[in-house]
Amino acid sequence: MSSFPASAGRVRDSGRASRDRLLALRECVLCFQPYGFRATWHHLIVGAGVPRNLDDDPRSLVRAVDELEEARLVWRAQSEDYAARRRREKADGRRDASRADHWRSWAGLIAYCPDFEKHPTERLAVVVRRVIAAYESGVDPLVTCRACGSSPTTDAPCPSCGVDPAGPAASRPGIRVRTSYRWRAVWQRTAR
Repeated sequence: MSSFPASAGRVRDSGRASRDRLLALRECVLCFQPYGFRATWHHLIVGAGVPRNLDDDPRSLVRAVDELEEARLVWRAQSEDYAARRRREKADGRRDASRADHWRSWAGLIAYCPDFEKHPTERLAVVVRRVIAAYESGVDPLVTCRACGSSPTTDAPCPSCGVDPAGPAASRPGIRVRTSYRWRAVWQRTAR
């Protein structure tokens, strides 16, 4: 797997075959997937209007990678701030990170959506900023959804936006079974 910037460059390279550019977008999503791979992919494909025949709208791939990169830059900025803070804490003798920072190890999976067709519809950067702010302020996910601000009734995925408060560690096999037959249509860009 190549780096995000290298893959994003291949997506933007109009001299490449459309299929190669689509696969480069896939590499970008593998590097940064705030909703999980499938939900992030679905969000980008639907949001950018990527057609089944990629040559019908080659700019759609650029729109998709631009949105993903914008959100990734938000994530990278907070990661760099956190790294600087941890260096200061370690210099002061505090070697262990606090339990409140465990979400930072999810490598971008901060608004995990187990049902790939149910995810926030706003731009990724907006949702990533909101989720980071909610984590940093200590919002209780059982009282307020970190992604959309609604009040969930259980610890299941948010009924409004589909984000799971338990994160990617939650095992909810029923959702995957219900949606598995739809994934092929999404991958082939025939489902909207």
